[in-house]
Amino acid sequence: MSEHYNLISWNVNGLRAAIKKGFLDLLLEQKFDVICVQETKASLDKLPREAKNIPGYYNYFVSAERSGYSGVGTFLKEKPLKVETGMGIEEFDREGRFLRIDYNNFTLMNIYFPNGKASQERLEYKIAFYDAFLDYANALKAEGKKLVICGDVNTAHRDIDLAHPRENETISGFLPEERAWMDKFLAAGYLDTFRMFNREGGNYSWWSMRTRARERNVGWRLDYFFVSENLRENVKAAPIYPEVIGSDHCPVGLELEFQV
Repeated sequence: MSEHYNLISWNVNGLRAAIKKGFLDLLLEQKFDVICVQETKASLDKLPREAKNIPGYYNYFVSAERSGYSGVGTFLKEKPLKVETGMGIEEFDREGRFLRIDYNNFTLMNIYFPNGKASQERLEYKIAFYDAFLDYANALKAEGKKLVICGDVNTAHRDIDLAHPRENETISGFLPEERAWMDKFLAAGYLDTFRMFNREGGNYSWWSMRTRARERNVGWRLDYFFVSENLRENVKAAPIYPEVIGSDHCPVGLELEFQV
């Protein structure tokens, strides 16, 4: 006998706007067990009523102190054992970027990682967030927990993960220091689940809305599902859903199976 989990992660670029574009209908049709969204752009008291009343799902949200900014949410068919709404570091938690869910089979972290494009200060903040998160994850891994990490990482790891790597080497999202952190993270015992199944280029999860880039598939793979090494054998699929519209990002998925 086995337990199967079908997870999806999506930067919706505004939850209210996504709902108007059919976000809830899509998710209910697909019957996902776990739905993680990033960049909800809604404070807890201004979340759409529909998002808090999806039939058959528990829901948990964390929002930024700044109105209309950042924020993540997780919808679950199975009630979790534990929920945490931050890493316990004030300078990061105030931006509403981290939501942790504990199940018997795994611990899930839904994260909207910072964007470093605005300034050198924001780039330094992004790298500091990366490092703090890795310390947090490593501490859980040292306890023997099985980790699933998803969200918008805001970095394309390798040349294969964006359409024009040479043109973007000096742009945040593909800087050497950002890519080096990704190397360090994976070397610490984490797996990029999409690359477990697909080594081809042309697979992206974000496209600029300014240049009709999506029509031409000129994109970046910024959205990921990672797992700790001790979940390798439980990973059954890790699709990208580029056909799903409604945001400048598309959803990414993960299928897990556990023997019971």
